[in-house]
Amino acid sequence: MTTTMQRDLFQPEQPNHPETGLFAEVVFDRPLDHAYSYAVPEELRTALAVGKRVLAPFGRGDRPTIGYCVGVHQTEPGRAVKSLAQVLDEEPLLTDHLLRLTRWMADYYLCGWGQVLNAVIPSGAKDRSGTRAASFVEAIPESELPAERPALTKKQEAVLEVMRRSEHPIELRQLARQAHCGPGPIEGLVQKGYARRESRRLDVFQDTSEAPTAPEPIHPLSTDQAAVWNQLHPALQTGGFRAFLLHGVTGSGKTEIYLQAIEEMQRQGKEVLVLVPEISLTPQTIQRFKGRCRDVAVLHSHLGNAERGGHWRRVAHGQVQVVVGARSAVFAPTRRLGLIIIDEEHENSFKQEATPRYHARDVAVMRARLENIPILLGSATPSLESWHNAHRGQYTLLSLPRRVLDRPLPPVGLIDMRHEKPRRFQALSDELEAAIRTALRDGGQVMLLLNRRGFSTHIHCPTCGHVEQCRYCDLSLTYHREQNMLLCHYCGYETAPTVQCPQCGKTQVRYQGLGTEKLQTEIEERFPGYVVRRMDSDTMKKPGSHARVLGAFRRGLIHILLGTQMIAKGLDFPNVTLVGVINADVGLHVPDFRAAERTFQLLSQVAGRTGRGPHGGRVLVQTFTPDHPAIALAGTHDYLGFVHSEMAHRRTHNYPPFQRLIRLIIRGEDQQETGEFAERLAGTFQTALANLKPASEGPPEVRLLGPAEAPVFRLKGYHRYHFQLQSASAGLLHQLVRTVLPTLRPPSGVEFTLDVDPFNML
Repeated sequence: MTTTMQRDLFQPEQPNHPETGLFAEVVFDRPLDHAYSYAVPEELRTALAVGKRVLAPFGRGDRPTIGYCVGVHQTEPGRAVKSLAQVLDEEPLLTDHLLRLTRWMADYYLCGWGQVLNAVIPSGAKDRSGTRAASFVEAIPESELPAERPALTKKQEAVLEVMRRSEHPIELRQLARQAHCGPGPIEGLVQKGYARRESRRLDVFQDTSEAPTAPEPIHPLSTDQAAVWNQLHPALQTGGFRAFLLHGVTGSGKTEIYLQAIEEMQRQGKEVLVLVPEISLTPQTIQRFKGRCRDVAVLHSHLGNAERGGHWRRVAHGQVQVVVGARSAVFAPTRRLGLIIIDEEHENSFKQEATPRYHARDVAVMRARLENIPILLGSATPSLESWHNAHRGQYTLLSLPRRVLDRPLPPVGLIDMRHEKPRRFQALSDELEAAIRTALRDGGQVMLLLNRRGFSTHIHCPTCGHVEQCRYCDLSLTYHREQNMLLCHYCGYETAPTVQCPQCGKTQVRYQGLGTEKLQTEIEERFPGYVVRRMDSDTMKKPGSHARVLGAFRRGLIHILLGTQMIAKGLDFPNVTLVGVINADVGLHVPDFRAAERTFQLLSQVAGRTGRGPHGGRVLVQTFTPDHPAIALAGTHDYLGFVHSEMAHRRTHNYPPFQRLIRLIIRGEDQQETGEFAERLAGTFQTALANLKPASEGPPEVRLLGPAEAPVFRLKGYHRYHFQLQSASAGLLHQLVRTVLPTLRPPSGVEFTLDVDPFNML
């Protein structure tokens, strides 16, 4: 959005001008930085409102296009304008608060306001899923009837009597049942002028989500929890914007703080928005909310359109006190929002990787600021950005340094795989295998983490060195044995497994690398008689799969649970006495400055799954780099030590949180044409950068790196180049980008993407 539009949004509404025309400001799902003015025909004036969708002629061909009305005024635009064709919604889809928030998003994330609006409203709300068209009839008052009235049949008189006893219009089908008649007598009353009929949308959505079997008990606060509550409670009572960062080790009782904060808001008659990383991965947390809170709505992408639309309408009509959801729930249309809570605020899943490329945590903080309410961010391993904000005073830091009941954090043992005897096709070291046997013999349960799915992660020929790669991506294919297929985990390309090298024709093709599917096979062979289950995106495709497996694990029906990172968070199983990490180095050596932070967070989170019960627990981590700070410090639960080490590294290289980033990705099917445009785009930025400040003031404090081939150069059939802009000033970066972008038009077949505050550098 332009700076002028951003400024106008936050100014008080101006009085109407005396012109006779009515005009609407409309934005479309396009990368455009301004709204378009349309005349409002007389017949649409009563139906039009800000926040509704409209159908308007757009472009040279005046093609009917859906847009969003973001303003209505009587000021003459000063030029000829087209007229709106239709108003599509009976009620506004957007509140004033959401319009302000999405306007800020368009400005900050450098995309069109219409693109943001189209992305934040679920399809179920746009399509009115979960509703049906219904005819309603009501009796015309006696005072409005003519002196000479048509005669009525006995059936019609009976129907008219039923209508007059009702204070509101009655649905036609319901009226027919009450009057014991068909539609004929009702239609006759309408034709004779005794009744009028209107069409409405009737909400038929019913929340069928299961309620907890028993209410969630209220747990007495520990000393640490009480200290946190004493800091938080006054802010909840007085209201006003204030951001809190709750740093609590795993098992320290952060959820109980959330629940008490929610109950305080409910006493005040206000709503609470709770964001969690993945709804399907945190069923226990959801059940705790439902056990303690009234009228909970759950919003996430796994719901059908009717469910999402129904919950959206419930929230919009003020029928919900607590909204729990994943990333997109930050846009829930609450009316009296009093508090926002973000659990596991460090999680990467809060960042959207498609336009608009927003981060739900940062959007939530801005929403709290705009609505002037407190926000609470919680994590055992806060992101470095949030930690930095706390230490410069923008957030208030709250700490839970100990587990509830003073249970100790589990000891972590590092197994140096460099000293293990090389064994082909074996994932477990002797030490980890022995620990699993001991835990199972003593009646405990085991969780094993391997953040790679599939059976074999790469297939290569030892004769010529050929590696089976995706047809459309510069990535090796993964063998999935259950499907007997080679798959690309990025674009979904699949092909039959090979027994002969396509390059040299030899048949000694080797299937190597370790995924969760192969790990499950090894565990089942080594531990016969025990129940083993795997949790990854291959096995958890059916609705309710997560809840079923985790429920069985909680009841002790599963002895060993293995999987990817989805088993690392939000789970509380007191009988887990051993957690094993099969390969801690999986995500450590990728070309991404956040690799160490992600590794530390994942290891810390999975380690926290054990030692929560009276039997205690331990963690064993297999690694080839035990001295790396991310692994060594995770082994001692030393978050502060990791922050000190990683912050020094980030400061040296001017990476976030010390400087801001904007990443530009240029992609196209033609490699040469794409590369040439990337060079031209970077050159244009260099020129604009030189003109950003007068020479006497020194060079602008913006650094441009690139262009270069992206780490994954070919992805989904496109060749990709990227470069990044760095600066301590977000405003300076935005100014530079807004200066350059309007001057460039990529050639046909080439496109570029802007990613503000990128999280994925591949």
